[in-house]
This record gives sequence, structure tokens and C-alpha cells, in this order.
Amino acid sequence: MAPPELVIFDCDGVLVDTESLANQRLAEILTAHGLPVSMEESRKRFMGRTMKSVRDMVLAENGIDLGEDFAERWLAELPSIFADGVEPIPHVREVLLYLRAIDTPYCVASSAKIEKMHLTLGASGLLPLVEDVLFSAWMVERGKPAPDLFLHAASTLGFEPERCAVIEDSVPGAEAGKAAGMRVFGYAADPLTDREGLAKAGARVFDDMRELPALMGFH
Repeated sequence: MAPPELVIFDCDGVLVDTESLANQRLAEILTAHGLPVSMEESRKRFMGRTMKSVRDMVLAENGIDLGEDFAERWLAELPSIFADGVEPIPHVREVLLYLRAIDTPYCVASSAKIEKMHLTLGASGLLPLVEDVLFSAWMVERGKPAPDLFLHAASTLGFEPERCAVIEDSVPGAEAGKAAGMRVFGYAADPLTDREGLAKAGARVFDDMRELPALMGFH
């Protein structure tokens, strides 16, 4: 299969190692609101979703209202959550530099707000490689697992969906990529990642970013 003309990266868990830190804090907040969950349970249930959709899910399924301003309060907490720095995912910088060297466009499409991406990507040192091509689920009507965000990113940059590849680590993200008609690669190096869920959603599962260019058909 021909290599993709546009590579779309998720942010958290694909570019930056933030999932455990963020979900530890989310679990603490939910527990304080009367919904005791562990960091692992929080990741399994909410990974890949916007904080608005987390609030909606908890209200609909558990009858607990985190408040209309939950997403804003979460955003305000992020600097302290990531105060000790953020590690980039191993070898992802080399993948971005490789795509840049062979003139293959790439972008970032995340459930997170742009401000959060600036914070985490800035703390990891990756921001200069991606700051002009950041897309947030807050730009579209429906977040992942709906395809809106990936379709918006591809359309904005001028690419047909079938010419795009999506790199994801969450099941809603993989489902969104498939629903958009794109090839999906599921990064599953983290032991808490739902490998089976990614595969079931139609992603080609892999464990090492160094494998990604070849998997996409670049060499």
C-alpha cells in the first residue's frame, strides 16, 4: 500500500507521555465527587475523550455532576499536574523529523484544548515541530469516537481521508480514524493501553515508534 500523504498524530500518549499523570489526578477528582476509581480505571474508561464528554458520561451513567465549568477547571489544573515536566514518547521526535525530511506533511489532532497541547508539547520540547498544525476536538461539533476532528484536520490541510494515516493510542481515537476512512496505527507500548480494543477498532497495533515509518510504507 502507498505511504500516506498526511500523517495525523494524537497528542497524549502518542507524542507526550501524559496519560498516567492526568488520569491519576482525574481519578482523585472523581473519587472526591463520590465516584471512587483508580488511575487505571480512569484511563480505561475516559482515555481519548474531551473533558466535556467525561463530564457528560459521569452525569449520564453515574448521576454525578462535575459542574458546567469542569473543562475550564481542569485546564486551570494542568500546569500543576505537569509541573515536573513531560517526557516525549520514545523516538517520536525522530519520526517527526523523518517525515519533515521526506516532505510528508503531518499534524496533531487531539481531544485536548489547544492550550493544553501548548503546555504539554512545550514541556516535552516537541512544540516547535508541531505548533503550526494543531487541531483540537473543541474546533468541531463532536469529539472522538466521531470522525469530525480527523476529517476537519484533513480537509483544512487539503487531503482526502483515504490518503491519511492516524496514529492513536485510545480506542475512541482508533474508532474515529476508522470512521473517517483513514488507516489507523495503534501505539501500545504502555502496558495500560487497550491493545485488544485498538485491534478490534481496526488499528494496526505496534509497540515501538521506530517501526512506524516502515509500517506506513515509507521504506
